[in-house]
Amino acid sequence: MRVPVKWLKEYVNIDDIAEKELVEKLVLTGSNNEGSHVVGEGLENIIVGKITKIVQHPNADKLCICMVDVGDDVLQIVTGATNISENDFIPVAVHGATIAGGIKIKKGKLRGEVSNGMLCSLEEMGFDKASIPKEFDDGIFILDKPYPLGMDILEALDLKDTVIEFEITPNRSDCLSMIGMARETAASFERALTLPSGKIDTQVDDVNEYASVSIEAPDLCPRYVAKVVKEIKIEKSPIWLQMRLMNAGMRPINNIVDITNYVMLEYGQPIHAFDLDTVKDHKIIVKRAENGEKFTTLDDKERELTSEMLVIADAERTIGIAGVMGGENTEISKATQNILIEVASFDKSSIRKTSKDLGLRTEASSRYEKGVSTGLPMIVVNRVCELIETLGAGTVVGGAIDVYPTPVEPILIPYRVEKISKVIGETLTLEEIIKYLDLLGIKTLKKEGQQFAEVPYYRLDLTKEIDLVEEVARIYGYDKIGMTLPKTDTWGARTNAQLIEEQAKLELLSSGIDEILTYSFVSKKDLDKINLSENSILRKQVELINPLGEEYSVMRTSLIPNVLDVLARNSNRKVNQARIFEIGSVFLPKEVPVVNLPIEKKMLTIGMYGESEDFFTLKGACENILDGLGICDYYFEKEENHPTFHTGRCANIIWGTHVIGTIGELHPHVQENYDLQVRGYLADLDFNMIIQMANADHKFVAIPKYPAIERDIAILVKDEITSLQIEKIVVSNGGNLLESVKMFDMYKGKQIPAGYKSVAYELIFRAEDRTLVDEDVNAIFATILKALENKLEAQLR
Repeated sequence: MRVPVKWLKEYVNIDDIAEKELVEKLVLTGSNNEGSHVVGEGLENIIVGKITKIVQHPNADKLCICMVDVGDDVLQIVTGATNISENDFIPVAVHGATIAGGIKIKKGKLRGEVSNGMLCSLEEMGFDKASIPKEFDDGIFILDKPYPLGMDILEALDLKDTVIEFEITPNRSDCLSMIGMARETAASFERALTLPSGKIDTQVDDVNEYASVSIEAPDLCPRYVAKVVKEIKIEKSPIWLQMRLMNAGMRPINNIVDITNYVMLEYGQPIHAFDLDTVKDHKIIVKRAENGEKFTTLDDKERELTSEMLVIADAERTIGIAGVMGGENTEISKATQNILIEVASFDKSSIRKTSKDLGLRTEASSRYEKGVSTGLPMIVVNRVCELIETLGAGTVVGGAIDVYPTPVEPILIPYRVEKISKVIGETLTLEEIIKYLDLLGIKTLKKEGQQFAEVPYYRLDLTKEIDLVEEVARIYGYDKIGMTLPKTDTWGARTNAQLIEEQAKLELLSSGIDEILTYSFVSKKDLDKINLSENSILRKQVELINPLGEEYSVMRTSLIPNVLDVLARNSNRKVNQARIFEIGSVFLPKEVPVVNLPIEKKMLTIGMYGESEDFFTLKGACENILDGLGICDYYFEKEENHPTFHTGRCANIIWGTHVIGTIGELHPHVQENYDLQVRGYLADLDFNMIIQMANADHKFVAIPKYPAIERDIAILVKDEITSLQIEKIVVSNGGNLLESVKMFDMYKGKQIPAGYKSVAYELIFRAEDRTLVDEDVNAIFATILKALENKLEAQLR
C-alpha cells in the first residue's frame, strides 16, 4: 500500500512529525514498512515554459525547433515530440538541469541546430511509466493551465512529496486504504481524525425514476448501493488528482474513472461506473452467470463464465463480472451523458475463485478477496458524488438505491481486564484499556457486569477476545512490554526423534556433506526423470487443488528428484564437486483420489559427484551415520533391479529382515535426464526406520591389554560368490577369538581361471584374558578354511 504523506495529512494533522518518526511508529504498531521514496527528489532547474513557436527542423524530418518562453528568456529547443502545440505550457529542463536518473542537461546542437535544454516527459520527471496517462506515454507532459513562467515545476505542481510503502497483512483489509492508514496514524500518535463529509449540496429528481436494482444471489452479494449522476462532462482530471493517483501507482484516465479510483484508494472499497444509457431498461440484476456464457471485459478480451461466478446484468445481458471487471458494452466514453455508480459488497471467496479461474486480477478483485465491509457502500457512493459535484463533472440525482437484504449487526466481544493484562505481561487498568480501544475507534460498554467491545464496521479481523489483546498491546507499545519468562513448570525439550535427527546431521556434516532444504511440492514429471516404472507405488501422489503451476502440482513421494535437481544446478554452474543431503518428509496417499490424510514419512537422501567421489565414498558416509547412531549388524547386499541406479553398481542396506535403504551410482539415463556431465552417486534411506533402530546407549570398552594375532587368507572362488557370503562363513566359524575380518584384495588375471576370482582377507584374533599363541588360532583357522571349501567350493591359494 503506497501512502503519499501529503494525502495522509488531509485526514490527520502530523505536520510536526518527521517522516522517519512516522514510519518507525507505524512499524511499531504493526504496519511493516517496505521502503519510501521522495517524489521529485534529485530534479533541479526544471521550470515552467510556454511554447511560442514551432518550426520544422531543416535537417531532420522527425525533429522540430521550438521557441520556448521561460519568463526571463526565450530559448530555442530541438525536440522529437509530436504531442506539442504552440501556446502549450510545458516543463523545461534548462542548461545545467538534472532530470530523473541523475542525468544532466546541457546546451548542444542537434543536426546542426542549437538546443538550449529539453522539454520533459513525466517519465523524465521521475514517474513510473505504468502510472503515466496514456496520452503522455511517449510524449511531453502538457500542463493543464497557465502557470507563472520560469517557476520551478516542483513548486508549480506541488510535486514534492514522500511516498511510503507499507506491507499490509491479509487480515487487515481496512488498511488497504488511505483512511485506514490515517486511522492507524491517528491512533499511534493520539491525534484527531478528520474524514471527508460526503456532503452533496445539490441533488435533483429521484434515483428510483432512473434505475432499479435486484439481487438474485444474496449469498454472494449481501449489499448493493447505486446512485445516478446525469449531465456528465467527460474531461481530464485536475493536476492534483492526477498526481495523487500517479503517486499511489494508478494511471489517470478521465475525471469520472479517476474519481472512482481515488475514492477506492481513499476507502479501500472498489467502485464501478456504468454508462446508464447503455444499460437495458436501466435495470441492474445481480445474479450467477450462465454456464459457458461468453463475456467481453473492459480489456477487450472475451472470457467464458461458469455458474459459480457472480455477474452484474441488465434486462438482457451481462454487463460486468462482479468485483472483478466491467464490460465493454457499458463502458464510459466521451459520449457518456448519464452514469450509474455501483458500490457493492461481494463474497470474498467467490471473488477470489472467479479472479483465479479467469486469470484476471485487478485492483478491485485484490481488495474484495481480502474482505470489504458491508458498512462502506453508502459512505463511499456519497463521497464519489461529492467529488463529482466539486469538480463540476455532473449533476447528482437525489436519493440512493440501497438493496441490503440482511443488515449486519455490530459485533460485541466480551473481554476481561485480567486476561488482557496476563497475555500482554503488563498490568493495565480498565481505564487504560478503554483508552487504547477508543483510539482505534472501538467503543466499549458494560452489560450485566461484563465488559464488551463493539467492533467498528470496517474492522473485519476482530472476532474474539484475543484479537482485542493484540489491539491493546500494539497501541500500548510492544517496545514497552518487559521481557519475562513464561510462568510454567514445563520446559520444552527435543523429542527422541529430533535428537536422533540432530545426531545424524552432525555425522553427515562431519563427513563434509552439506544440508539442503527443498520444496515438498514437485512436478509429476520428476518421477519420469528418475526412471520409475509406470506401476511404481511412488506414482500415487497427492495432487494439489490449487497449484502454483505444473512444476508444483503434486506432493513428493521421493526426495531423489529434489536432490538431483540441486546436484544438476551446481554442476551446470561449474561447481566441480558437491556433497549434499536432505532429511525431509515424503507424502504417500492411502488412496487416490485422496480421502484421508496421507502417510508422512521421513527420508534421508545423500547425493554427490566429483572426481574424488565414488561408490565407496558414499558407502563410508552411510556407515558413519549408522555407526554414529549405534546401529549394528547391518550389511550391504547387491541390488540389480532399482531403475534409478546403475545395474551392478547398486546395493541395499539390510538390517535383519528390513531394507534400510539403497545406495549406488546413478543410471546413465538418469544422469542424462539431469544433464550431469560426471558420474553421480546417491543414497536413499528410510529415516523413520533409522530412528526406530538407533541406539543411544553407547558402551565403551577398554583398550585391549593383550596383543592380537593376524592371519591372512587368500582363496579362489567363483565370480558369483560375494564378499558378504564369505564374511558370514568366516564370522560364524571364527568363534569368540575372532575380532574382525576385512577383505583387502581381489584379483582376476592370467593366473586365475576364467569364471573365478582371488580374494584375500585379513583375520584378527584376540583374547581378553591372555596372550594368544599359534596353537590357539590354528584350529580355528582350519575350521574356517574347511567351511569355505565345503560351502563355497573355495580353494586356498
